[in-house]
Amino acid sequence: MDLMNMTMIWLVVLVLLVVIELLTMGLTTVWFAGGALVATLASLVGAPLAIQIILFLAISGLLLFFTRPIAVKYFNKDRVRTNAESLVGRQAIVISEIDNLQGIGQVNVGGMEWSARTRDENITLPVGAVVIVLAIDGVKLIVEEKR
Repeated sequence: MDLMNMTMIWLVVLVLLVVIELLTMGLTTVWFAGGALVATLASLVGAPLAIQIILFLAISGLLLFFTRPIAVKYFNKDRVRTNAESLVGRQAIVISEIDNLQGIGQVNVGGMEWSARTRDENITLPVGAVVIVLAIDGVKLIVEEKR
């Protein structure tokens, strides 16, 4: 293919990816639009098609890998955490012995009672122990003893 045809193809890909991103606002295609932009520039300077494709894939992958986590964190900072998500990191009191082997245990956190398990399968926690909520697995809190 000649230079202008490849440049036009890359420009069409770039525009389509940007339009899809604008319609979805899901941070899904913007990374590939960056790759298409670099491939377009490579096409303009006469790089072979193989180099254009490699640049498209490499730049898209690098943008996705290195900038997506930062962008997701930045764009999700105003997201309101659910009631359950807000429990992670909080302290709780064991109100019923936690024993993973027997599948028992409850904690009280913020005035609410929750079923609980320890992160380590071999640890049991007695009533009255102060724990930190590490995560939520289904309807159970995953906790560890506060040190």
